[in-house]
Amino acid sequence: MGFFQDAFIYLLAAVVAVTASHRLGLGSVLGYLFAGIAIGPVLGYVGGSETESVKHFAEFGVVIMLFLIGLELEPQMIWRMRWQLLGLGGLQVVLTTAALTAAVMAIGFSWQAALVIGMTLALSSTAIVLQTLNEKGWMRSRGGQSSFSVLLFQDIAVIPMLAILPLLAVGAPVPVDGTAAAGAHGNILDGFPGWFQTLVIVATIAAIILAGRFLVRPAFRLIAAARMRELFTAAALLIVVSTALLMDLVGVSAALGAFLAGVVLSTSEYRHAIESDIDPFKGLLLGLFFISVGAGIDFGLLFSEFFLIIGIALGIILVKSLVLLALAGIFRLPWQDTWMFGLGLAQSGEFAFVLFGFAGSSGALAGSLVEILILAVSFTMLLTPLLFILFERYVVPRTVSSVSRPADEIPEPGTVVIAGVGRVGQIIARLMMAEGYKIVVLDHDPNLVDRMRQTGVHSYYGDATRPDLLEAAGLAEAQVFVAALDDQNQQTAMVRHVAEHYPKCRIVARAYDRHHLYELEKAGAHAIEREAFEGALSLGKRTLRELGLHPFRAEQKVRAFRRHDMQTVDVLRDYWTGGMGKKYLNAVRERLDELMQVMRSDRIAGRNMPDREWTPPPADDSER
Repeated sequence: MGFFQDAFIYLLAAVVAVTASHRLGLGSVLGYLFAGIAIGPVLGYVGGSETESVKHFAEFGVVIMLFLIGLELEPQMIWRMRWQLLGLGGLQVVLTTAALTAAVMAIGFSWQAALVIGMTLALSSTAIVLQTLNEKGWMRSRGGQSSFSVLLFQDIAVIPMLAILPLLAVGAPVPVDGTAAAGAHGNILDGFPGWFQTLVIVATIAAIILAGRFLVRPAFRLIAAARMRELFTAAALLIVVSTALLMDLVGVSAALGAFLAGVVLSTSEYRHAIESDIDPFKGLLLGLFFISVGAGIDFGLLFSEFFLIIGIALGIILVKSLVLLALAGIFRLPWQDTWMFGLGLAQSGEFAFVLFGFAGSSGALAGSLVEILILAVSFTMLLTPLLFILFERYVVPRTVSSVSRPADEIPEPGTVVIAGVGRVGQIIARLMMAEGYKIVVLDHDPNLVDRMRQTGVHSYYGDATRPDLLEAAGLAEAQVFVAALDDQNQQTAMVRHVAEHYPKCRIVARAYDRHHLYELEKAGAHAIEREAFEGALSLGKRTLRELGLHPFRAEQKVRAFRRHDMQTVDVLRDYWTGGMGKKYLNAVRERLDELMQVMRSDRIAGRNMPDREWTPPPADDSER
């Protein structure tokens, strides 16, 4: 009966607190933290070793989250991020560690203890930051991508940190209760020389990559053929668990191992199926993790050492924010992204529970100090959602538009929702209105929205990438959603959100070019048109006619070109993996050579075709 009682308490607290938190505009993370505080320190339903056990189980949610992020990042994309990953991420860890180490030494600690504290506090919360960025739709922004690069580097940096900590121990090992004790864990390589451990870790990573390439895909093919969804879900979870377990056994971060497995499977044809099956587990386990953090706060120690703990927490946030803001300036992030980057990563993260626990058990830090530091880390995590709220409410409005204007209320939903009222959106809006469809047009340019309203178009001011505004526009009942934003990244992210949350709504999207078309297809768009393609073909036909070509021959050539280009889109799709790799470029050259041959043979055939055989094209396909 104990299990069901605990499950009831956790689920009830989560449902009530997160619902209330969303109503107040505070986000889900803060709601989970408040739920944990309510059932732990306040009401006393859970706590102590039980909370720590739940936390260690729930950390699997972080592992799943890194796996899902890996699924979204193909190897070519990571290669493109290498300078951000090494430069921005590396500098953040090094500079923050140096600044915090110097600050701790200044108050009288030895350099060894100061370095342990500085390294550990330099890390941020992967769970809170990525959950919030995804929830707010900021992941595709430069600030979101920069934050992800830093978090990924931090996950990698945990490996050498765990290796360094025992070398910094200056005292006898001290047993530490609670969270800290969990950090004292070994691996199968303990006691072996460093060169051998490195060799085994590299071999393990290589084995994961090879298994993902040559074993996992055929296995999923067999499982998919069985047409048993629960078996497919079990297999996907098995991949995550086995990879995390293998990496943990050799002393590497389980989350990093899961991320690696996700990257390996990112080019698999089963990627989207795996993602949809595993995603619900991530949400529940991450929520459970945040609840356990809130429930683990020791208010007795907090009240007895209140000013010390609050001072440490605020000092951590201040030092890390200053370093992050300086780095954002060096890497020339936009002003809005600078503040997102600086405030979002200013907390300490869940790895601090492991590293401080390991430091306490190995004698690198005193047990009493570990308990205070862990409480300060928890407090910084508790403040992080509030910092994001400050950013959203006070920084974003000052950067999106110089006009202080809230999003418009949408009185009634439309059958067709159009995001973006530029040149493409305006034409589509007029066509839909002429046919009698009820439309809703969204755009973030207030002047353009007002002009469209004056002409009778139902236009509303607001950021079309915001999930709440899309819901208010009536996407739950709309038949078609037209994505016509100018920004490619925002367009792709918006299409992905609509495809995930409104599967019954058909998505028609405007693509910048062929590469953007492939990204929109991946995101879930049903029909895609390249914005300049048909206009360019029309101008090309006019050009041929000005050069003296007969109208029929000009029309024939344009149709042949269009037909070949559509086939090229299908052919090159198999070679496109998020970047112009060698295979893709070779395929482009082959298709271009083939196009030249097609047009050349068409030219030779046309010389023998008398003009009297020409018949005008159908009326609906006449020149525009």
